[in-house]
Amino acid sequence: MSALQQAWPMPSAPRPIVIIGTGGIVSDAHLPAYRKAGFAVAGLYDLDRARAEALAAEWGIARVFGSIEEAAAEDAVFDVAAPPVAHRAILEALPEGAAALLQKPMGLDLSEATAIRDACRARGLTASVNFQLRYSAMMLAIGDAIRQGRLGELTEIEVHINLVTPWHLFPHLKPNPRVEIVSHSIHYLDTIRALAGDPQAVFARSFGHPASDLADTRTSMILDYGDTLRVQLSINHHHDFGRRFQDASFRVEGADGAALAKLGLLLDYPVGEPDELWLAGRGGPWEQVPLAGAWFPDAFIGPMANLQRFAAGEDDRLATNVEDAWRTMALVEAAYRAGSQPGTSIPQD
Repeated sequence: MSALQQAWPMPSAPRPIVIIGTGGIVSDAHLPAYRKAGFAVAGLYDLDRARAEALAAEWGIARVFGSIEEAAAEDAVFDVAAPPVAHRAILEALPEGAAALLQKPMGLDLSEATAIRDACRARGLTASVNFQLRYSAMMLAIGDAIRQGRLGELTEIEVHINLVTPWHLFPHLKPNPRVEIVSHSIHYLDTIRALAGDPQAVFARSFGHPASDLADTRTSMILDYGDTLRVQLSINHHHDFGRRFQDASFRVEGADGAALAKLGLLLDYPVGEPDELWLAGRGGPWEQVPLAGAWFPDAFIGPMANLQRFAAGEDDRLATNVEDAWRTMALVEAAYRAGSQPGTSIPQD
């Protein structure tokens, strides 16, 4: 079995990073990833200075900035890990031409995504969005297997999530009129776009659940790629009946081969289980591919490495640049609009 790409190349001379926002995702993923990669963090900024100072002390970061202006004055790459509603104001405070990585999603709807994109254009920013699933070892490997022709013409992509998610860990989602697709399934939509390109259309509906006070936590979706490639997502975050039949899988099939990834992080989140990747040629057998890293935190290295390499002229492509991320947000918007349309009525006697 030939080797498959599982990591993004590292920048030859990484620049220091200023992190704006110090919520849980920073302590759980950004800082562990950057330490593992050897990226230096020059300082932190958060409106809640006490929280920033506590995180800085925990991670041995020497500086906590007193204002966004002070943070923006640093000669650094900026990791904007604040909530999406704050992104536009933060971007407008950064120096023109700066390099910035934005926490996903790119706003909460397409109008916000457009405003963020336009702000980046106006200030000449080199900006990308932290859609990190496509940078995970398992998804980079699947993408490489497709490029090598090991799967042949793609015929199937299916994301199946049937588990229990501890939504109480995300209280900031309670007031949002849109939750599941824009906060969770957006990862799958972005990764599917990375593997198969943009669909022609989308059919979707999201659902609430009696046990949840969030707007929606379950989704059924079909992406239209024409007559040959079938793409569907079945997402249920409320299968709280024990581990046995819980599932978090991402299946890609082609005329000649297939790949199946287990998204272990989602099973017993945030503790998780190991990710897995399996490949098979037509007729089998299935072979497990040893993975060089996990979704959390390792996949968070890739977006920053790509941004730094692109800004330095070492990469010719910024994979999740704001223009491409806008296309992911456009797909999210189309899914919500599709869900608001009535279905075809069933003929009656």
